[in-house]
Amino acid sequence: MLFGLAQPASAHANLVSTDPGEGAVLQVAPKQIRFTFDEAVRGVPDGVQVFDSSGGPVEASATVSGVELKVALSKPPRNGTTVIVWRVVSEDGHPIGGSLTFSVGAPTAGATPPPSDSAGTPEVPWALTLARWLSYLALFLAAGLVAFAALFLPGDQQVNGARRRLAVSARAAAAVAAVAWLAGLPLTGIYLLDGGPTLLTRGSTWSSLPLTEYAVPAIVVAGLLLAVALLGRGLPPPAGERADGRPRLRRGAAVVAAAAAVMAPALTGHTRAASPEILVVGVDMLHLLAGSIWLGGLAALAMTLPDLSGRGAVAAEVLTRFSTTAAGVLAALVAAGFVLAWRILGSWGPLLDTTYGQLLLVKIGIVLVAIAIAAWNRWSLLPRLKRATKQQDRRAHSRPVLRATAIEAAVLVTVLLVTGFLVDKSPEGDPAPASTVAKTEPGTRSTTLGEIQLQATLAPLTRGPNTVTIKLTTATGEPTEGVAPPLVRLSSDQVALGEVPLTQVSPGLYTARVVLPAPGAWRMQISLRVSQFANPVSELEFVTKG
Repeated sequence: MLFGLAQPASAHANLVSTDPGEGAVLQVAPKQIRFTFDEAVRGVPDGVQVFDSSGGPVEASATVSGVELKVALSKPPRNGTTVIVWRVVSEDGHPIGGSLTFSVGAPTAGATPPPSDSAGTPEVPWALTLARWLSYLALFLAAGLVAFAALFLPGDQQVNGARRRLAVSARAAAAVAAVAWLAGLPLTGIYLLDGGPTLLTRGSTWSSLPLTEYAVPAIVVAGLLLAVALLGRGLPPPAGERADGRPRLRRGAAVVAAAAAVMAPALTGHTRAASPEILVVGVDMLHLLAGSIWLGGLAALAMTLPDLSGRGAVAAEVLTRFSTTAAGVLAALVAAGFVLAWRILGSWGPLLDTTYGQLLLVKIGIVLVAIAIAAWNRWSLLPRLKRATKQQDRRAHSRPVLRATAIEAAVLVTVLLVTGFLVDKSPEGDPAPASTVAKTEPGTRSTTLGEIQLQATLAPLTRGPNTVTIKLTTATGEPTEGVAPPLVRLSSDQVALGEVPLTQVSPGLYTARVVLPAPGAWRMQISLRVSQFANPVSELEFVTKG
């Protein structure tokens, strides 16, 4: 039922409209500038800067409410061009930015936005990507080792050495995970605010981070520390001592704490921007839990098999237990990954057209390699080990299993490396480029935006009143529509008329009346949102007579 009711997924926020529009020439200075996005956004300290026609800063205040960013100027801008550079954070945690230019009276010659790295979605710094990868790797290892020691090792004294080794390794991995997740907090703050380390000395930097950015590392660190503390040395009661069930209860509590830690990251990132949120976050938790059991279990096998192979049939017993569980874990991992990709990307196109989709395909390919190794281990190597009766034979057959397990674990570490890049990439691709503009009649131009054919007409191509006509069709000539109506702006070298208000006449047909104040070359910029992730823009040129 949830699948049937699910709405299309969304990527990071997109700027839908501004008031005044980009390039607008106003007769009266606005009291307030409004930016409207297609999803809720958060403001950041010093996220808005305003510059007057001479390039000097203008005092302004910015407020964010839901999908709107409002900028109030301390005093009306003077005549000429005003530039506003803005930066906000979308619901999935990605910062986005850009600039808006408008003029009062007449444009200022040569006025351009100041240099800024905030246009679009800025690149994630390598230090944050490295911290992400290390934090996920250590988290998966620590949680997986705790689960393996508690669930898959038999409760007898002959595996005490293996238990101690896993407990020590789990503590080390938990310590690394704690450091990496806590280090991610200041790095995230620097990334969101687009500044340097000096930002960390300001209280506004820390207060600008959403609650989830603090809650997730806190849950991860507390959960892992509790898990390794409950696991202790992982030893069963000494022989002959009454077993009252408390060690088993502690191991169960350790598994629960580790599971809480490994599922916490699902509360942030792309899943928060996909719908229905409760479904996607739940599936992401399952995906993380399954991945940690798989990777941590493989690492645990690689650490314990050399010791277990010389202790009778214990190695085969442990392998059989883990292999049986791993089959279900793998099925859950694949199913959850499929649902997450479907809800985050929304369609097949972004798999090939976006960096996020391409990285996801690389991740899928590497996982398939790991699955092939796991299948070879399960159906070929493990049966040979189970059939071995002599200790020498068991040691001989355990070595190929150990090598395959180590290779499989290394492949999954590579998967996590790709994931470290993936979590900081937006599912939204670059705007689709418009095709070459085709010239037909003097007042008609044709172009292609995405897969939609667009025909624009400006008539009668003279100074004074003119009619703009926009026609949208499919490749076969049938009327069609984009996700939103087209946006049209007109400008020349001397004047910018700003956005032209279109009126829809019929499906795929829009018109508008404009007054061209001077003859010469006029540029018509047309943008059309053709999908959730693509908003191609084309510029057409018309030459008018006096």
